[in-house]
Amino acid sequence: MKITARGICILSIICCASIACNKKSGERVNGNGDGGDTTGTVVLPQDPATAATIGLFMDGWKEKSFTAPAFEEKAPPAAAQVAITADVAKVLTKIPPTMLGNNTNIYMTQMVTEPRLLQQLQQLQPRLLRFPGGNLSSVFFWNAAPGNAPSDAPAQLTDAEGKTMPAGYWFGGNTAGWTMSTANYYNMLQQTGSEGVITINYGYARYGTGPDPVAAAAHLAAEWVRYDKGRTRYWEIGNESNGTWQAGYRINPAANKDGQPEIVTGELYGRHWRVMADSMRKAAAALGHTIFIGAQLLEHDPPTWATATDKKWNEGVLKEAGASADYYIVHSYYTPYNTNSNPPEVLASAETVTKAMMEYLKTTIQRHGAPTRPVALTEWNIFAVGSQQMVSQVAGMHAVLVIGELLRNGFGMACRWDLANAWENGNDHGLFSQGEGASGEVKWNARPAFFYLYYLQKCLGNRLVETTLPASNHNINAYTTTFSSGHAGVAIVNRAATVQTVSLNLKNFKAGERYYWYELTGGEGVSHFSRKVFINGSGPSGIAGGPEDAGKVKAWSARTKDGLRFALPPMSVVFIVVERQ
Repeated sequence: MKITARGICILSIICCASIACNKKSGERVNGNGDGGDTTGTVVLPQDPATAATIGLFMDGWKEKSFTAPAFEEKAPPAAAQVAITADVAKVLTKIPPTMLGNNTNIYMTQMVTEPRLLQQLQQLQPRLLRFPGGNLSSVFFWNAAPGNAPSDAPAQLTDAEGKTMPAGYWFGGNTAGWTMSTANYYNMLQQTGSEGVITINYGYARYGTGPDPVAAAAHLAAEWVRYDKGRTRYWEIGNESNGTWQAGYRINPAANKDGQPEIVTGELYGRHWRVMADSMRKAAAALGHTIFIGAQLLEHDPPTWATATDKKWNEGVLKEAGASADYYIVHSYYTPYNTNSNPPEVLASAETVTKAMMEYLKTTIQRHGAPTRPVALTEWNIFAVGSQQMVSQVAGMHAVLVIGELLRNGFGMACRWDLANAWENGNDHGLFSQGEGASGEVKWNARPAFFYLYYLQKCLGNRLVETTLPASNHNINAYTTTFSSGHAGVAIVNRAATVQTVSLNLKNFKAGERYYWYELTGGEGVSHFSRKVFINGSGPSGIAGGPEDAGKVKAWSARTKDGLRFALPPMSVVFIVVERQ
């Protein structure tokens, strides 16, 4: 991921994982709640087998409860245009606890020195935070002090055009305030209740000038595993190592001692991956720990103009590392690169791109005779530029849609890019502002996407269930999940530039007395890109972001006997929680 730059609506109905804990699976009980099942019977849900593309990422799955929030009464609309139905007895998948991750990086301060940032991460509960972040992983020496790169790390590296340039190494022993040390990464994880995803420096296996650069890189990686002492389960070898922008893509063959080619290939990466993974696993086993190591694949079929490396990348990686990899890694930035995409284009990409990614991965894995493995999307965001799309409420809507579609399509892990980046006139992937003067924001001001992700995690249960909408619907997305506490939760996204009214029918669910909801809309020009987000009418005091404290915004609430109906403002997301009897 380059430092400079790299929406979706969810209707999530949160329901009880077991409708009646004192009933056996498949037993029927009476149902009579408005908005719930009114046929007289309720079928209890059964969990399906875990998909192979999720696999190990389901480890650590836990029951989840919802606690009724403080609320204000709100009357529902009298009628609805669109009917949404969710069958809570039809469980599509249990939800892996690894879907709401994010990316840290080593140019966003030491983090543990930033109490406002830490407090917001504690609220957000991303659970996974990847490190050291994007392309810099390929020039990062985790255990070295500034200026003390290994003696076989050359002072000059070769770029994709064959030109030499200063290596620009980064160091895990750097304690300066503008960067993040390895030690403080671990401190930050502990303070925010998060787990790490660590990306190993693969580039060193390519540009190292020692007699066996692959062995040197493998030893460095194994030393990190030993230092980690079982705190981290998920590891990656390399970051976008196929890319022309990556350190190690092209090397100086005259300086290489083990006969490597000038340009990296998927097959070469796969062979090196096996050596490095073997060293890392032995280091973990010696300490009595198990780790999982991912190998990187491309998420779509390379176009005709792609490099020879890209065209053969997946074939080579799967041939050499497919049988050994614990999981496969992909990245996606959804919208066309460096394009001024409009809101409908940004939002539509969540559904189409996510589905296409998984279909392509399944096809290419089968074609090359490799085993199906869990799939991790360890970087994702949008590439849209020119209208401050990345810092807008549309990016927040897109985030909700992406998570919903990833769940529907069987992904096992997702980490959004990233917590903080660089303003660049609004072409900034950062979930939080770094306080650049041109942005007009204070440091660590939360961008709109933060609030969409906060309410998503608050209202997302632990099982995804079947949701259906009319075939004529082209503006609303809906995803339904269930809570073990007996609640049903709903996130609805209205992609239209007009108000839409919807009704909600929960099949095989006995609605309780109340339901609660949070309505998220943009600020000025809600049908276009806005740097503001309003939650139930509460917005920011400045020019961007949302309410001062998302946790203090009161829910709206109504009684289920009046029916489950909602008026969706233009370009809005509504998160709903329904009580169960």
